Amino acid sequence: MSEAARRRPSGLGRGLSALLGDASIEQPIDRDGDGRGVRMIDVASLAPHPEQPRRHFDEDALDELAKSIQARGVIQPIVVRAFGGGYQIVAGERRWRAAQRAQLHEVPVIVHDFDEAETLEIALVENIQRADLTAIEEAEAYKKLIQRFGHSQEALARIVHKSRSHIANLLRLLDLPESVRGDLAEGRLTMGHARALITAEDPESLARQVVDRGLSVRDTEALARRQKSVSRPATHRAVPDADIAALERQLGDLLGLAVQVRHGRDGGSVSISYQSLDQLDMICQRLTGESI
Repeated sequence: MSEAARRRPSGLGRGLSALLGDASIEQPIDRDGDGRGVRMIDVASLAPHPEQPRRHFDEDALDELAKSIQARGVIQPIVVRAFGGGYQIVAGERRWRAAQRAQLHEVPVIVHDFDEAETLEIALVENIQRADLTAIEEAEAYKKLIQRFGHSQEALARIVHKSRSHIANLLRLLDLPESVRGDLAEGRLTMGHARALITAEDPESLARQVVDRGLSVRDTEALARRQKSVSRPATHRAVPDADIAALERQLGDLLGLAVQVRHGRDGGSVSISYQSLDQLDMICQRLTGESI
C-alpha cells in the first residue's frame, strides 16, 4: 500500500459530516477566494472525478433537482480540490450536473487540500452514504475501498454505517457473470433475484429465464434449487439441504465470496470461488493470517 493510501482522512471513521462539515449556503460567501469557507466558482471550472462510482444518473431525478435549484439555488456546497488549473469534484457531482441543467453560472463550493488517495476514498464513501447507487455500483465501490485502502468489511461497516453482512452480500454480487450484473444494474433484476442467482449452478441461463418470463424472487429461488438437485447426486447431501445452505451463506458472508459445501457419509469438501488474483490473495491471507 502506498504512503498516500495510508494517510486517510481522520474524519472517515466519524462519518462524512465530521470530515466535510455541514456547511450550507447560509454561511458567508468568500468571493475573493482568500478564506477557507464557502466560495462561488464558475460551473465550467469544475470537473468530475474519473473514478466516480456512480455511473447511472436518473434523468427525471436530475430534472427535479434542477427545478429545485432554479427556485432555491444550491443549498449544500460542492466539495472540491484544486486540480489541473481548475477544480475536481470530491463530493457533489449530482448537484453540479443539476446546476448545469438549471443554467447556473456559479455554484457554492468548499475547497479542501486532498491528495489523490484521499479524494478517491472520500468520493467512494460519500456516494455510498448519500447517493442512490445501484447494487453493482455500491459493490464495486466497496471492492475499491478494500483493495486500495486495505479496509476490512468490519471497518467499512463502521465507516458507511451499514451492516457487515450487507457489505458481504453486495460483494458476492461481483461473482455473478457480467451479463447478470448488467441486468441488475439496469433494474431488470432485483437484489432478491441476485441473491438466488449467486448460488445457482448456471446463473446466466437462469437470469435469462427470470428476465424473459418476469419471474418473482420466490420463483427464481425455486428454479435455483431445482437446478442444483438435477446437477448434484443426492448422496452428496447426507446433511439436510437447509443446514448446508445456511452454512454456505454464513461462510459466504464471512469471506464475501461464493462458498459451496459438499457433505456425505464419509466426509466432504468446501469450495471457495474467486474470480481475480486479488480475491485469491484475500483468501490466502484469511487462511494464513499473513499479508501476501
